[in-house]
Amino acid sequence: MKNYVSKGHHLTFTSGADIASGAAVVLGSFFGVATGDIKAGEEGTIALVGVYSLPKAPSEAWAVGDKVYWDATNWYATISDGVGANALIGAAWEAVGGGASDTIGKVRLNGIV
Repeated sequence: MKNYVSKGHHLTFTSGADIASGAAVVLGSFFGVATGDIKAGEEGTIALVGVYSLPKAPSEAWAVGDKVYWDATNWYATISDGVGANALIGAAWEAVGGGASDTIGKVRLNGIV
């Protein structure tokens, strides 16, 4: 197929700021996770699909398959759409509690916001 470009699982871009490996990255309508450290002004890659451990709202309990959104104000994943303010990034991969120490959730990314 002559017009095939990529599977679309990763996106390479030039970063405007330093980004740590594993950090959440929003690029326009894309949501991904940095595959390595990226220095400002340098090219780096984010993964758009897969399952990743992300910081989550500590007061929420998640069930498998819950829709997960990105809260760009607090910079964490949440099951609250924020009355339309938070972007859908994927679904909860496993259940997680809602206690103060439950601050990480596993999310299956959908690649776009």
